[in-house]
Amino acid sequence: MQATAYTYDAETRSGSVLLDDGTPVPFDAPAFDAGGLRLLRPGQRVRIEVEETEGATGVADGPRITLVTLQTF
Repeated sequence: MQATAYTYDAETRSGSVLLDDGTPVPFDAPAFDAGGLRLLRPGQRVRIEVEETEGATGVADGPRITLVTLQTF
């Protein structure tokens, strides 16, 4: 899946991306580290992998990003 980098904090290695429909989705340090990146700039096109998460009530909480890497063609 593709997205656009929206925010990034180099100290925590976490941030958020915007999906193509404009939905912001946060990512954490393990997702950033999995992609092998050293830096991410807002506006960069990225490739993400997501998994659906389920809350304690059994209702979907939405996507959780498991990998962030640069989009290559």
